[in-house]
Amino acid sequence: MRTTQNVKAKAKAAAKPNPAPLLVILDNGHGRETPGKRSPAWYDMEQLMEWEFNRSIVERVAMSLGRLKVACTLLVPEDEDISITERIKRTNTLARGAKEEGRQAILISVHANASPDPERPGRGWECWTSKGNTKSDKLAEMFYQEAGRYLGRYPLRKDMADGDADKETNAFSLLSKTICPAVLTENLFMDNHDECEFLLSEQGRDLIAHTHTKAIIDYNRQFGTNHI
Repeated sequence: MRTTQNVKAKAKAAAKPNPAPLLVILDNGHGRETPGKRSPAWYDMEQLMEWEFNRSIVERVAMSLGRLKVACTLLVPEDEDISITERIKRTNTLARGAKEEGRQAILISVHANASPDPERPGRGWECWTSKGNTKSDKLAEMFYQEAGRYLGRYPLRKDMADGDADKETNAFSLLSKTICPAVLTENLFMDNHDECEFLLSEQGRDLIAHTHTKAIIDYNRQFGTNHI
């Protein structure tokens, strides 16, 4: 009887389709000439340029994923600003190509935040998805878990109205008009002196990159076949 049950269990497991291996699309948002998108000119440290910060983080994540044999690609290898329309087009082309190869694409867009009110700088880390219950929510939850571990000295900015931590909007068309799970991370506030100092430091960048890498690994373990 046990043998029969074991055979049936193995047959059931074999019939269950394996999840597709990942293709991680890393977006560094903004370019060298994008207006604004920089910290104040601090009196005691250099000014942070978001285009450079974003690229620094995605390059570190790409190197880590490469060592772990997780396929990834940079959405914007250029230094100049690439339009959101073009970035959506590139993402969807990569996602369709990945599907044809039996892969599952995910998109991670990396940013540094800034307050709309220069007199009231913001604080903390947050992650955005498009509206609705999708795999993007699962990915965002993994980001929040890892941010809590590695960026715990800063507040995690959450919206628990729908039962999970991620903030949701369709105003970010890179999230709402792409065809794969997609998140946008806002990695602290560059107009907050303490947080900007962290963003400019090698330790801070390493911890932020590690947060991203670990979240991708967590997602890969649950939804991909590259078991790390």
